[in-house]
Amino acid sequence: MWIYEKKLEIPVRVTAPDPRMAKYVITQYGGPEGELSASLRYLNMRYSMPTSRAKGVLTDIGTEELAHMEIVATLVYKLLEGASLEAIKAADLGGHYATHDRSLYWTDPNGVPWVAAYVSATGDPVADLHENLAAEQKARAVYENLLHLTDDPCVKDVLRFLREREVVHYQRFGETLMHVEEYCRQKKFY
Repeated sequence: MWIYEKKLEIPVRVTAPDPRMAKYVITQYGGPEGELSASLRYLNMRYSMPTSRAKGVLTDIGTEELAHMEIVATLVYKLLEGASLEAIKAADLGGHYATHDRSLYWTDPNGVPWVAAYVSATGDPVADLHENLAAEQKARAVYENLLHLTDDPCVKDVLRFLREREVVHYQRFGETLMHVEEYCRQKKFY
């Protein structure tokens, strides 16, 4: 288990409400490459890892992805906070507002709800670690795309932080893959 510290890994600030950007950022909350998918993927896959070290990496990164969900949720909330209903409608978030008001819901920018099919697991540790490497690269790419969609320096700071964490996770999964492949090559004596 872990201890929950009631502060975000990075302060989340915005210079002004921006429902249009909130609509884009929500993909990292409930979209296919988002933090929810990553967290559930890693916390599920840890059970099929062959070593304690590999299980620990997936537990640590899966838990950190939950913290990233909090950061993304806070960012979306702050981008919507104080926005007029006209601005929400202009950002094509009227459907979201009608169903959820300004509360968060796990969707992509088009309003498509999160589904469990976004998360895969084969039970093969090497295949699953390759899946995780790809997931981190896709999430990094989404954060880079989001950076191009805003001029708000505060939002950019948060997105850059999250993008860099994806790079670090990719590196840790690469190290873990090498560790697991080495483990699998070792002759087993019973």
